[in-house]
Amino acid sequence: MNPIIEKALEKSFTYKEYRNYITQLFKSNKVTGNEQSEDLLHYTELNEARMNRLEKTINVTDENKLKLEKLEKDYLWLVISEGWCGDSAQIIPVIYKMAEVSDKVELKIVFRDENDDLMNLFLTNGSRSIPKLIIIDKTSNEVVGEFGPRPNDAKQLILDYKVVNGIVDETAKIELHKWYTQDKGISTQKEIMNVI
Repeated sequence: MNPIIEKALEKSFTYKEYRNYITQLFKSNKVTGNEQSEDLLHYTELNEARMNRLEKTINVTDENKLKLEKLEKDYLWLVISEGWCGDSAQIIPVIYKMAEVSDKVELKIVFRDENDDLMNLFLTNGSRSIPKLIIIDKTSNEVVGEFGPRPNDAKQLILDYKVVNGIVDETAKIELHKWYTQDKGISTQKEIMNVI
């Protein structure tokens, strides 16, 4: 296994540990990552509510359940994230629900700002965009695929918005989260299954 990935795994969390860590930090008026601000506290609060809702409402499709249950290899799914990231709040509960379906998938989560070397291996067009799912074959310890930071249709929504408006502002973020709500995690599931 790549030593950078091994080092990151030493500081990794299960999904439940990740959720608990973010909640406890938030109760102390702190957020994950290197930067602390009122905006990031606000985003973390929104994300806590989003993730609570998604844990109750997101379902893995029957087709994807079947595929996940029939996986022949064992995988480690390593996600790079931060608690204030809106895309992470929308995507990580979907990844968690998928991992729960299969005894062939182990899910671990690490924080981006604590794992610079790892993040630098998985940049998106030169940027430190999250969440980023790294799929590792547990037998060979090789990276076999990656997904993120968002599904293709969501990426296109933001690209189109930038063309028209020049920036990604609050209106763009609202439109993005509406898209996630309407999609119900289906695109994320489909694209992850295509990577496997």
